Amino acid sequence: MTHDLLTTLRPLLTAEASAEAHATGTEPGDLEQAVWLRLLERLATDGPPPDPQGWLRRAVRAEVRRARRTTRREQPYESDPADDLDRGPEQLALAAARHRALREAVHRLPGRCSRLLQALLSPRDLTYREIAGELGMSQGSLGPERSRCLGCLRRLLAPEVAAREVRG
Repeated sequence: MTHDLLTTLRPLLTAEASAEAHATGTEPGDLEQAVWLRLLERLATDGPPPDPQGWLRRAVRAEVRRARRTTRREQPYESDPADDLDRGPEQLALAAARHRALREAVHRLPGRCSRLLQALLSPRDLTYREIAGELGMSQGSLGPERSRCLGCLRRLLAPEVAAREVRG
């Protein structure tokens, strides 16, 4: 039953998401992913909607409104909120060494992890939408991909961090 419902709704969702997404600056795939999640949550709690096509259209519109609200609220930082302006030469040298070690480790990452983390660390302060466009992937996939890449980076850096600790 659920599989049939998903198969039946797929073309309608693709069409609705494509029609609505670009007006909000959202990727159609991200919009589809959000609506599928909403549908699966509904199926788990309330079962299938009585009017699946009507429900799907309303869900797409609701996700578009949510995306608009989110976009309106997002604002870039004026400066780095954790920036410590009173750093001496020693702190600057240590920070530079940490940044260098981080960038070297990022370059050693496998697959597209290196490109993703380089984009996230970019001084251009790219948005997820811009990064997704540069990497040719869905904006909704960036979070999970970023998490996997950061886990890989942690494993890569763990031996280096452990080796540099002062012991005594």
